[in-house]
Amino acid sequence: MQRVAFVCLLVGVLVCPAFAQTAGSSDSSSQNVRDCLDGFETCNQSLLTKAQASEITDLHHDQNLWGCLTGYGDCDHSTLTAQESKEVAAAEQRQNLLACETTIGSCNMSLLNQFQSEKVAAIEKEHNLLNCETGSEACDYSLLSPPETAAVHALDREHNLLACETGQQLCDRTLLTPSEAREVASIKYQRNLLACKTGDDYCDDSLLTASDAKEVAEAKRQREALTCETEDQTCERSSSNLPQAKVE
Repeated sequence: MQRVAFVCLLVGVLVCPAFAQTAGSSDSSSQNVRDCLDGFETCNQSLLTKAQASEITDLHHDQNLWGCLTGYGDCDHSTLTAQESKEVAAAEQRQNLLACETTIGSCNMSLLNQFQSEKVAAIEKEHNLLNCETGSEACDYSLLSPPETAAVHALDREHNLLACETGQQLCDRTLLTPSEAREVASIKYQRNLLACKTGDDYCDDSLLTASDAKEVAEAKRQREALTCETEDQTCERSSSNLPQAKVE
């Protein structure tokens, strides 16, 4: 009895009175009602009362209509009324337009009218321009106008210069002008010198001049001296010029 009541609650239609009459019947009859509700092949329509058969048919019709209108689940257009078919056709056109405008889902351009097609084409052009400006692989240069192409190439050079200046792997030095190459080399030199002076692993000793090496060595001596002053366990007293710990 509780399971029948639960089914009625899920269905949300006025089927409970009819199902209540079946509560006292055999388990096979109750199972058949559930099978018919779920649309299973084991459903035996001949075992249903007229009320049950009518309500289940209405329920399945509404479920199919919901699937047609929302695009979720299966849709059987053959069971729709003329008015429902118009509503579903309008819903499908709206869903298709959304897919075309957002590139989310399957877009069928043949379902668009001229105004919609022009709108979608404009959106696609804007998306493509944005992809080109941001360096996306989806950029299609053939869709750009000459001014847009020139602007995108300028942005590409700017992005490459920034990548080189910040030490990223995307840097392509062959695209740099002589002055840009000198600027990038200077930034790399300063960055490496700082890394060596601070003991960073990114330090490349081979890029240091003789003067730089002395400066780096002095910075290392000062760091070790400070470490020993704090009596840190990592202190290295191998250098003769490091201060000795005070003996109390």
